Amino acid sequence: MHDPDITLTSPLPGAAGPGAPILALTVLWHPDAGRVGAQYLEPDARGVIELSRFLPLFAHPGEDGLGLGHGGVSRLPLRIAREADGRLSLAPPESRMAVEVNGAEIDRPVVLDAAQLAQGVVLGLGRAILLCIHWTDRLPRDNKVPGLLGVSSGAIKVRELIRAVAATDMPVLLLGETGTGKEVAARAIHALGRRAAAQLVAVNMAVLNEGLAAAELFGAARGAYTGAQSARTGLFAEADGATLFLDEIGNTPASVQPMLLRVLESGEYRPLGGDTDRHSSARVIAATDQDLSGEDFNQALLRRLERFVIALPALRARREDIGVLMLHSLEQAREDGAQPAPLPFAFASACANYDWPGNVRQLAHVLGRALLEMRTGHEPVFETLVNVRRGTPATPASAMPGKRRALGEVDEEEILAALHNNGWRIQGAAGELGISRPSMYKLIEAHPAIRRPEDIVLDELAENLQKSGGDVERCAALLLTPLEALRRHLRGLGLLS
Repeated sequence: MHDPDITLTSPLPGAAGPGAPILALTVLWHPDAGRVGAQYLEPDARGVIELSRFLPLFAHPGEDGLGLGHGGVSRLPLRIAREADGRLSLAPPESRMAVEVNGAEIDRPVVLDAAQLAQGVVLGLGRAILLCIHWTDRLPRDNKVPGLLGVSSGAIKVRELIRAVAATDMPVLLLGETGTGKEVAARAIHALGRRAAAQLVAVNMAVLNEGLAAAELFGAARGAYTGAQSARTGLFAEADGATLFLDEIGNTPASVQPMLLRVLESGEYRPLGGDTDRHSSARVIAATDQDLSGEDFNQALLRRLERFVIALPALRARREDIGVLMLHSLEQAREDGAQPAPLPFAFASACANYDWPGNVRQLAHVLGRALLEMRTGHEPVFETLVNVRRGTPATPASAMPGKRRALGEVDEEEILAALHNNGWRIQGAAGELGISRPSMYKLIEAHPAIRRPEDIVLDELAENLQKSGGDVERCAALLLTPLEALRRHLRGLGLLS
């Protein structure tokens, strides 16, 4: 398997491995939105950081540094010092400034252990500014890639890998939890590559009918199966000379996996019921949130897919990016015509301290709902919007890997919240709720508010697609219907290309 840790990174001088990390402070939230994402890197591993209104200087790549500069931050310094065994001590100043560590206010020195620092520590100052204290092994770099935001080492590395592989035609396997941006990464690889002028053809392998999956991918001759009144082209033919994105590749029917292996090896395939082989030069990008190393997945196919692997980190593993992502979501709301009120500091702090099992997608949806609350004159309540009870762990037990719930434990509000958090994608919602995909289908079928696309009248479909600007995910949220089923139905009606 390709190892992303040794490919095209930008290591810091003197930080030749995990044994020599650099301590960094990243601005997660600031009344001046332009300061969000600015960073300070401690150059001296033996030094003490004195954090005040004026020092140290935080900078964006290529720009001059500035102090935090806010009146709520004390002129007297808060001291951050390295201790033994990878720990840090944090001593608040003798001032009236409120100091919070991971959302809890402190009034005396605390010691942060290695495990806390590995997760990123959220430091609140004066109930106005949020910083993330974390380790880094990369220099800040302004290497923009469409849709992939972040100032963390992980984000920098992913963007560099995308730029490197985009210049080739080799297959790419994208790994990451639901909501980490696998489809965004796939589209970026296509947009930065030699095939950018051609279309990117995308299919979710989890929603393919097992009996017709081969015909969907490779086409079929007339009469090849019941109901085949005419010849079918197939996605590999459609993506010839372009890019084919196979999302949720781990859900590929077993009968189709050897066919995929053959087309990846030689470019050759045979349509269902056909008598001659055809050739496709489609560049394949696959994505999954599953472990493909088990016996349920064709291991020879995996070897072909993993010629170049990009692992997209979970949001909880790059907490220093949460502020940049929050700011982006708020800016998108303004572009959509909304004029959101300033986000309350307590809500921003809760966002920064949450572990986000639905990752970037869940964060964006929660912020969208928070803005709706504020527009109607209500204060957004974080626990309500993410369906977390006070006093429970930041990551809900239902989202912990390997934990499954009985259907009777899942209420109707939870189902809707999980679908909203995951862009009305069934697989992601099932993962968040801690249930299987078939169980999720049962809950959707029984839910009184969730609709089948086939049951929605044509005028309502067209009206909401126009209202959402052609964005099918937004349209699904407006109609309260699963995304992939809606996409297929709109294509069948000719409302979507």
